[in-house]
Amino acid sequence: MKTGVNYELTKHALKVLEEREIPVEWLERALFEPDLTVPDPDDGLLTRCFRCIPEVDNRVLRVIVDKTVEPHRVVSVFFDRNIRGKL
Repeated sequence: MKTGVNYELTKHALKVLEEREIPVEWLERALFEPDLTVPDPDDGLLTRCFRCIPEVDNRVLRVIVDKTVEPHRVVSVFFDRNIRGKL
């Protein structure tokens, strides 16, 4: 996906992508074409990006990113069970 927006992964984000076998393509869909974007209630510098992923029964992927830095810094990535069916 060519977006013109650079991003980097923290060590934690890279680790969870590998452990949970989440393709980078899915992360990029959530990051660059989110279904929903909200500020993180616990950290004002972070943004939560949500995207339904059809390949896994429309589970919702949450990408937590710091957009205040360049390149944008992806902090964590996981499937969010609490928002499933709400998008």
